[in-house]
Amino acid sequence: MANIAELHDNAAKVQWLVDRTRANGGLAPVDLERFWADQQVARADPFGKNIPQAPLGIMMSIECVFDELGMPEDWWTLRHDGAWRARVGMAYNDKAERIVGRRLLSVEVPDESRQYEGVGGLHDVFEARNEWHAGAWWLMQSAHNEEELKALLDRVEAKDIRREILPPDWNEQKVRLMPLGVKPRPYRSQRGPVTFAASIYGVENLIYLIMDNPRLAERLRDAILRVMLEIARVLDEEAGETPETWRHGFGFSDDQCYLLTPRMYEFFGYPIVKAIWETYSPDPRDARFQHSDSAMSHIVPVLGRLNLTGTNFGPTVTVQEIRRHMPKAVVQGQLAPFTFSRNDEAGMVSEFLRDYDQAKEKRGLLFSTAGSINNGSRLTGMRLIMSAIQHFGRYDR
Repeated sequence: MANIAELHDNAAKVQWLVDRTRANGGLAPVDLERFWADQQVARADPFGKNIPQAPLGIMMSIECVFDELGMPEDWWTLRHDGAWRARVGMAYNDKAERIVGRRLLSVEVPDESRQYEGVGGLHDVFEARNEWHAGAWWLMQSAHNEEELKALLDRVEAKDIRREILPPDWNEQKVRLMPLGVKPRPYRSQRGPVTFAASIYGVENLIYLIMDNPRLAERLRDAILRVMLEIARVLDEEAGETPETWRHGFGFSDDQCYLLTPRMYEFFGYPIVKAIWETYSPDPRDARFQHSDSAMSHIVPVLGRLNLTGTNFGPTVTVQEIRRHMPKAVVQGQLAPFTFSRNDEAGMVSEFLRDYDQAKEKRGLLFSTAGSINNGSRLTGMRLIMSAIQHFGRYDR
C-alpha cells in the first residue's frame, strides 16, 4: 500500500482512502479529537488565513434516521411528533458518537406553551394551501389562468397584511409570552421568488406569463415584494424591533430559479431579492444567502451582482464559477446529495478533492451537500469525508 506522501494525483488519493476504509471494516481512518478541534477553528471563518483545514458543513439530518437505524420510513410521525423524534434522535446520536465522535441531532422537544401559534406567511396572503403528499408538504396553486391571477392580485392588494397574518388571539399570546422573553420570530427566510410564484401559479403558467404578459408578471412580482416587506415590518414591530435594532440577514430557497433565462430572472426574481437584501442585509458582512438546488449556473452571474455571502447551489454548479462571480460567498457544497445518500465512497472522496482543489487558493469552502441531506446518507460516509479532509484537505501543509 502506497505511503500518503507518494500520492500525487486525485485518483490515487481516492483509491488509497477507499482501500484503507474497507480494510478497517468501513470505518475511515481519522483522528476524531484532532478533527473536531481543527473543525472548530475552520468553521468559525472558512476564509481564514490560518485555518488548519477545509471546514465540514455536513452535520447530518433528522431524515437520515430511518436507514441508519434500520427503521421503516414514517415521515408524518417524524415531522409532527416531537417526543418520538427526540427518542429516535437520541438513538441516532448514540451511534453518531461512536462513529464520528459527536452527537449531531437536536433531541429537544419544543415547548409549545412558549411558542406563538397561527402566524400566517406569504403563501397565506396569496391564498395558497399547503397539502400533505408523499411524505412532505406541498404548496398548491391559488390561480390557474390570467383572469384568476388578476382577481387574486386584486384581493392581495386590498388586504391589511397585519390583520391577514396575525391570529385573532394575537394580543393574548403576546401578553402571555412577551413577559417570558419570547418575542415573535422575525421573518428572515422565504421560498425564493421564482419557486414561490411557480407554486402559486404553476411553472408553465409563470414562464408564459413573463414572456407574453410582462405587465401582469410585473404586477405579480411587485405584489410579492410588497407583501414580503410588510410581513417583515409587522413581525419586527410586534417584537418591539426598529430598523436600528432588528436582526440583519435574509435567506432564500429558490430551486426553480433555473427555469428562467438570465433575462427573465433579471426581470422577475432579481428585483425582489435585491430589494429584500438592501433592506435586511445592508452591511457587507450581513447574511445574503441563497439555496438553489438546481442546475442554475446561468443565473449565477446575475446573482453575482448582489454580493452574496453564502451559497448552496446544485451539484452541477462548480466552486470555480461561484467563486468567479461571488468572491466573498462561503460556498456550501458542492457534493451531490445522491453521491452521499448512495454511499458512493469513491465519489464522495473524489468530489471533495475536486472542490478543495478549486477553493484552496482563496478558501471559503464549507464542504456540504449541494442540496438536502437525504435518507440513506450514512454516518460512515460522513466519517469518510472527515478522513478525506484530514488527509487531503489541510491548509497548513
